[in-house]
Amino acid sequence: MQPSKKRTIKYIKQPTSQIWIDQAIANLDIILLDHSHCERKAAGVALNLMFRYPSSAKLIKMLTAIAREELEHFEKVNQWLERRNIPLAPLNASPYGAALNSQVRRNEPERMLDLLLVYCLIEARSHERLGLLADYCNDSELAKFYSSLMASEARHYGVYWILATTYFKQKTVEKRLEELAIFESEILSNLHPEPRIHS
Repeated sequence: MQPSKKRTIKYIKQPTSQIWIDQAIANLDIILLDHSHCERKAAGVALNLMFRYPSSAKLIKMLTAIAREELEHFEKVNQWLERRNIPLAPLNASPYGAALNSQVRRNEPERMLDLLLVYCLIEARSHERLGLLADYCNDSELAKFYSSLMASEARHYGVYWILATTYFKQKTVEKRLEELAIFESEILSNLHPEPRIHS
């Protein structure tokens, strides 16, 4: 199935290549298993930020909702794993997350800004790639499932942007996001050999 239109995702510098799409569609079971891991990690990210910044009231409120929704998605993806008889299992992570996190500065308040923007970019890329899976997947029910998650992913990266601009000046946020977004696209310029949501 060909996509109905080319998607332009805010904050993403380079769109996903056709090579990734072909790799993902040829390995849907692995992509689904990795998706399960991604949703679990995303819930953990929100919880970790809440523990790291317990006095940031708006962050606590907004990320409580994010963590809850990520766990709901985790459960839904796991239902798809059961439906397709894919056992839960560990997977080697692609270099993507570790490479992005390597750019996080160690001292506060820069650390807080970088964490919020790294997670903003990860969610934006997830939004883009779930949309591509929805467009290209030959299983119409699975495609519908991917499509149903897209609005949530867009909202999630929006929340991280809102939090960044709540605690930091917008010009500071925009400058740092530009730097991180360029780096994010560079990570994905060479396809990782193992199929992953972020490969």
